[in-house]
Amino acid sequence: MTLRDEIRRRYMAQPLVRRTHVVSSVALVTINLAGALIVFGLIAFVIPLPVEIQNSWLTANLLLILALTIPTLIYGFACMLLLNRPVLRWVRARRAPTDAEKLWLLAIPRWTLVYHAIGWLLAVGIFAGFNGARYTTDVALIIAQVVALAGVSASALAYLVSERLLRGFASVALRTGVPERMRVQTVVTRTMFAWGLGTAAPVAGLVLVGNRLLTDDTGAEVRPVARTIVILAAIAFFVGGVMIVLAARATSDPVRQLRLALAQVERGDLGATLPVYDATEIGLLQSGFNEMAEGLRERERMRDLFDRHVGGDVARAALRGGVQLGGEARYGGILFADVIGSTALATEREPADVVALLNRFFEIVIDVVHAHGGWINKFEGDAALAVWGIPLPVDDLEAHILAAARELGARLQEELPEVPAGIGVAAGEMVAGNVGVAERYEYTVIGDPVTEASRLSEVAKKFPGRVVANAVLLDAAGDEATHWEHKNAVRARGRQAETAIAVTRASEDLP
Repeated sequence: MTLRDEIRRRYMAQPLVRRTHVVSSVALVTINLAGALIVFGLIAFVIPLPVEIQNSWLTANLLLILALTIPTLIYGFACMLLLNRPVLRWVRARRAPTDAEKLWLLAIPRWTLVYHAIGWLLAVGIFAGFNGARYTTDVALIIAQVVALAGVSASALAYLVSERLLRGFASVALRTGVPERMRVQTVVTRTMFAWGLGTAAPVAGLVLVGNRLLTDDTGAEVRPVARTIVILAAIAFFVGGVMIVLAARATSDPVRQLRLALAQVERGDLGATLPVYDATEIGLLQSGFNEMAEGLRERERMRDLFDRHVGGDVARAALRGGVQLGGEARYGGILFADVIGSTALATEREPADVVALLNRFFEIVIDVVHAHGGWINKFEGDAALAVWGIPLPVDDLEAHILAAARELGARLQEELPEVPAGIGVAAGEMVAGNVGVAERYEYTVIGDPVTEASRLSEVAKKFPGRVVANAVLLDAAGDEATHWEHKNAVRARGRQAETAIAVTRASEDLP
């Protein structure tokens, strides 16, 4: 194993939080040391000075840079430890951060910029004072200007790097919501940092060179000046392009993710979520999208629950027109299915078995009713009330409701013989609407057809097919009427007049 592999193995064996602290500290300290070396190279070989560069000057300034290395390392690691400690605290505890900790996390790039700027201001004073004491004030001024420009670039780069390194922590921290007092940075700020790093500093160097030539009474050689202009222009062209691309990617990547997530929602997939990691307005967009998606999921759950309680037609009508208490007279059909011997069923079986059987019974009822254009108005213990033609009209209502009753009777006897049920069918004018109060209401149907269907379900228990319908429905049922036969009129419980009934042709009166 090579030394490089050994170092990598030991690094990966460290805890994640420690690795993150090491990466951020090393990255930012490296930026500053690289900036110092770039300053040395520019002054020594690019920007003309009002004194002749001698080996002694180079040696003295290089030794000064080396002497500042250890303090720079200590300052950098101390700053990063101070900034990262609140973040590492909640990460180590494996808990959600508080709003204050979220705000601190998002402020780390700004504080990183401030600490770097302070360090470079100190460097401006140290190098200017050192060279002013050894040479002239003009030399000290030029060196101070170059160091300041390098400090602007290094501080801007530190901001961008810190923001990038903390993106993973930000996505975890903001997963539970964006803090209310979040101070949002703009995309313009990020872009200006990239511009200052890649373009403004080299161009400012060209300005310094031009100012130096304008104030130089001794004249300047063409070749050194040309070399200086070419190098600074190349830096502005290359570094400026790279940094603008990085800043653009920092904006375009989350925007592309947002576009893909929106397309996912448009396709009907409401499970789309975005990681929230950006401290600019884009972060608010990411958080806003997640809140919107959660609201859509909640709305879909409510709509599904609404549909299950009142039926799709009623739910859509309510969503279109709002909730209005009261009712109206409408023509509709009623199917009432009532379990026979539910008391015995409850006493002879375990409660869990009873619930399972009733659930299976209701499952078959719902399947058949929906297949024939009806909807379930309510479950009443061991009975179900289904409605046709209300609130929306149904073509060939009589044929649909009779076909549903016939199929339901056959399926219950075939698939669930241990839960016999009587099925009654009736139709006519009834009142349909919302009853209750504004805070708690129910859409229901009230009228003689409802009572009649319930009573006919009791009569149905006397026939093998256990399905009985008001015979009047056959007159408008078309071909469906051929599956039914008339029986003698009966007087159902609680009704004064006899009702003409019909049963499915396969059924006969019991002895």
